[in-house]
Amino acid sequence: MSNDVAVKETVLSVQGLKKSIGRKPIIHNVSFDVHAGEIFGFLGPNGSGKTTTIRMLVDLIKPTAGKIIVCGEDINLNPEKALAHIGCIVENPEMYSFMTGWENLEQFARMQPGISKARIAEVVEIVGLDQRIQDKVKTYSLGMRQRLGIAQALLGRPRLLILDEPTNGLDPKGIKELREFIRKLAEDGLSLFISSHLLSEIQLMCDRVAIIAHGEVIAVGEVDELVSQAVTYTVWQVDRPLEVSTMLADQPNVQIVGADEHRIDESLLTTIQDPIITIMDEDQVAGWVNKFVAAGIGIQSVQRIAPSLEELFLKLTEGETIG
Repeated sequence: MSNDVAVKETVLSVQGLKKSIGRKPIIHNVSFDVHAGEIFGFLGPNGSGKTTTIRMLVDLIKPTAGKIIVCGEDINLNPEKALAHIGCIVENPEMYSFMTGWENLEQFARMQPGISKARIAEVVEIVGLDQRIQDKVKTYSLGMRQRLGIAQALLGRPRLLILDEPTNGLDPKGIKELREFIRKLAEDGLSLFISSHLLSEIQLMCDRVAIIAHGEVIAVGEVDELVSQAVTYTVWQVDRPLEVSTMLADQPNVQIVGADEHRIDESLLTTIQDPIITIMDEDQVAGWVNKFVAAGIGIQSVQRIAPSLEELFLKLTEGETIG
């Protein structure tokens, strides 16, 4: 999933961002860059400072210190020029439900200079609402409303699209469709900045991620690179789980992880009956498969499951909870 970003243009550069309310600092020295064509995740628990940071990125509130540079324009010095490069949905997209999707886009187009009907038609096609754009928004599903909001954010041909918790309220099918759609936007050259507390979604959706806690970025890097710092689980599904658990118990290089002790996204375990979750080196797995088969134990599946970003978050913050 990762792109080669070393030679790519920096679309957003956040440098030493700070925000205080009165004398209380709430954002501490936040810095990161977002590159062209990249999906950048901004991960943290509710109350960690994600939305406050986003509000500074789009000039809704002013930082106490630090710089925000969008496509070479300082947002504090030239807000209009900088914001011309940004499309944004903060929290839920607000639409007129009694109007059609097209009428909503026409309404928003009036607020920006130079948005033609051809451009409205273009963004409708980009977000895949061609068949329903003349229907009233009150008949739209949440996923369709999200797409209409993205269409509105794309009207001004931004270089950077900022989405705050875009999967909130969507069902699994809607989340999957949104994820595929976001990937396509990035492949077409758009940069995306996606804020979320949904760890598995950031892991599936993003190239790089910044993890924020208590208003401070505690890690920035490629998702796979960060995840590799935490433990990987080996999950077994067998026909005699008690026997396997007995065989694995007290082995010096194997740890059996209890149901309430692991940090695997539960959705990844729903198809596995009575999973035995272990921590062992990858080169041990084949040996244990042979031992189980020799003992006449049937193996339905064995999977190496990468840790969630929650696992990494807990490692970085030494046990603080998230989400």
